[in-house]
Amino acid sequence: MEAVSWTVLGLESSCDDTAAAIVRLYATGKVEVLANAVQSQNAAHAPFGGVVPEIAARAHAERMDGLVAQVMEAADLRFDALDAIAATAGPGLIGGVMAALMTAKGLALGTGKPLIAVNHLEGHALSARLSAPVAFPYLLLLVSGGHTQLLIVEDIGQITRLGSTLDDAAGEAFDKTAKIMGLGFPGGPAVERLARQASAPERFTLPVMLAKDKSCDFSFAGLKTAVKRAYDALENPSDADKADLAAATQNAIARHLAQRTARAMAIFKDRFPNLTEPLPLIVAGGVAANSAIRTRLTDLAREEGFTLIAPPHEYCTDNAAMIALAGAERLKRGLTDPLTAPARARWPLDEAAALATPKTGAGRKGPKA
Repeated sequence: MEAVSWTVLGLESSCDDTAAAIVRLYATGKVEVLANAVQSQNAAHAPFGGVVPEIAARAHAERMDGLVAQVMEAADLRFDALDAIAATAGPGLIGGVMAALMTAKGLALGTGKPLIAVNHLEGHALSARLSAPVAFPYLLLLVSGGHTQLLIVEDIGQITRLGSTLDDAAGEAFDKTAKIMGLGFPGGPAVERLARQASAPERFTLPVMLAKDKSCDFSFAGLKTAVKRAYDALENPSDADKADLAAATQNAIARHLAQRTARAMAIFKDRFPNLTEPLPLIVAGGVAANSAIRTRLTDLAREEGFTLIAPPHEYCTDNAAMIALAGAERLKRGLTDPLTAPARARWPLDEAAALATPKTGAGRKGPKA
């Protein structure tokens, strides 16, 4: 029996999934997910074609207490068996972020357990470790509805940004494509399903984003515009037309992700010349569940001396297990937060880079990227 461990309750509500989980991290690095629950709000947001912040925040507030009780019962634990309470404190929709964080603060105050305010993106950065041991350092492609970034992860709190989106995230491109073609919400899975039916995926010519740019940055705004123009040019679009355009869009996104990731691989190799191949490439975030993108990145990894490691689907999309794990890793290092920890709409993983060279602008709340 493994002796030293940290058992943490994690809460997540940064967008439109309400989640709670309990994770146990052992000193050996072994991870056990003792309970994991997620409640989706897809049905509530589907009529609007996207997430409505006010609806999401209200649903989180109504569901969070019940989910906490559910995972505590599923894990057969009492609160005195926990070592800490962790919650997403940002970035995200501020009303939603507050639901998990305020619940965690109340539980921490009531139980006397430490509070750990977790960066949602750090949760994604660690999510692959929920199902397999992954040693630091590794290259991370974080690709989701709100974020598209390439990062080097050296340890907890030691994350370096290599590239970020200059405008929209890859997930937004999927969602916008689905909305243009009336495929429903969430858009990513709908586009992927339709793309499988394509008979002529090469018939639509879509732009190569940032064709002359040699950085690791991304851009998807122009692709969204090109997809809309291509669709509007069709007279009475058939199901076959939609399938071909969906496949073309998916291929363009996968190509762009792979191209920039290849550049980040070269930087990673230069940074860590003594690491033995195959080197670890982690792909995390909701878009990481897309099979076409995984296939493209798997091929790239094989060609460049890397191995692709992606979390199981349940840990790609927003979940609380990754938040609990990030909390446990921080607790292991003695990192906790006061009950005054703020909810943050913006919270870059590499704050120094985001402040020095913000990719998508900054405002009074801080840099967006």
